[in-house]
Amino acid sequence: MKASWKKKAIPTSYMTKSKQHIVCTVTNDLVYDQRMIRICTALAEAGHQVLLVGREKTSSPPLTERPYQQIRLKIQPEKGKFFYSLFHRALKKWLLTQQKINILYAVDLDTLLTCAQVTQRRKDIRLIYDAHEYFTEVPELIGRPIVKKIWQYIAHYGIPKADICLTVSETLGEVLSQKYGKPFHIIRNVPTPKPISHTPKPEPKIILYQGVLNKGRGIEAGILAMHHIENAQLWLVGMGDIIPQLKTLVAQENLSQKVIFKGHLRPDQLALVTQQSWLGINLLEGQSLNYFYSLANKFFDYMMAGIPSLNMNFPEYRRIIADYPMGLLLSELTPGAIAEKINALMNDPITYQNMVTQAHKAKTVFNWDVEKIKLLDIVTA
Repeated sequence: MKASWKKKAIPTSYMTKSKQHIVCTVTNDLVYDQRMIRICTALAEAGHQVLLVGREKTSSPPLTERPYQQIRLKIQPEKGKFFYSLFHRALKKWLLTQQKINILYAVDLDTLLTCAQVTQRRKDIRLIYDAHEYFTEVPELIGRPIVKKIWQYIAHYGIPKADICLTVSETLGEVLSQKYGKPFHIIRNVPTPKPISHTPKPEPKIILYQGVLNKGRGIEAGILAMHHIENAQLWLVGMGDIIPQLKTLVAQENLSQKVIFKGHLRPDQLALVTQQSWLGINLLEGQSLNYFYSLANKFFDYMMAGIPSLNMNFPEYRRIIADYPMGLLLSELTPGAIAEKINALMNDPITYQNMVTQAHKAKTVFNWDVEKIKLLDIVTA
C-alpha cells in the first residue's frame, strides 16, 4: 500500500513570459546529482531553456532523459590538478561559442572560475553561484596548504563577481556572507515529495549510509560499530575515493556478512532502498568546517522516506531536530558511541515510532515543492 502525495505544479505566476537561456555547470557526470536534477527541472518547468553541462567519465552510465538539455565533456585525466585545468579550458572554450546565454549557474568553486571569467567577457550574462559546500574547508584540503590557497584565490576572485549567491543551509550562508561580503540565499537540498511504501521492513534491519564514500565521513567508525550491533546490516550506497580501504577494513574485521557495498544507485532505486531501511546514518568528522556547517541531502532523504537517522551534533542538525525530533544526535564519533545509540533505539520501539511520526511531519515543511518556489523567486527576480 502506498500513501499518495500529489506533485504540486509550479503556480502559473511563475510561468515566465520572458524565456531565459540558463546554462548550469558541474564537474560530475550528471546522472546522480539530485540537487541539480531538481533545480534544472524546476527552471525548465517554469518555461526557461535550461542546459546542464558536466563531464563524462569512462565509468559513466548513459544519461537519463530529462526536461532540460544535458551535455558531458570528455576530459582525460579524470582527476587531479590536470583534470581541473583541462576541464576549465574545455568548458570556457565551449561557453564562449554559445550565443544564447542569459544566466550562467556555477555550482561550487570547481566551475566558478570558468563562469566568472566568461561573464567578465560577456557583460550581458548574469552569474549565479551555488555553494553546495564550504569548498575551501573540505577535508581533502587538510594538510595541503598550496592547493587550499589556490581554491581560496578562486573564491575571492569569483564570488564577488556573482550577481546572486545561493547555498544549502542557514549556518553556512551566514559564514559565507560574512567572509565574502555577499548575501547568500538559502535553497535547502531537500527531496521532491514521493509516495511511501508501507510494506514490512526486511530482517536483518538495514542501517543505511548513502552518499560519497570519501575521507572524513565517519564510515570506518560505522563499519567497526557493526561488531557490537546484532540483527542488522550496514549498507553502503555510493562510490568514492576510499572504497578500496573500506573493503580491506571489512575483510580484516571479518564483517563481510554485516557490511554490504551496494555501489551507485540511480535516484529511483535509492529511494526504494531508503524506504526499506530501518535507520539512516549521517556521520562526519568535526575537524572539517565544511562538515561542521553541513546540512547533507541524505539527512532529508532519510526524512522523506520516513526513517529516523543518526547524525552528528552539529549546528544545522541540532537546529532541525530540536523542532522535529526525528533522529539522534551523536557527540562522539567512535564505534562504541555509534553502537550505543543504535542499540538503545533498537530496544525502544516507542521512541523509534515517535521519530517516524516526526519525520512525516517534517517532510511537509522540508521538501522541494517549498524550496523550488524560493528558487524561482530568486533566479527570476
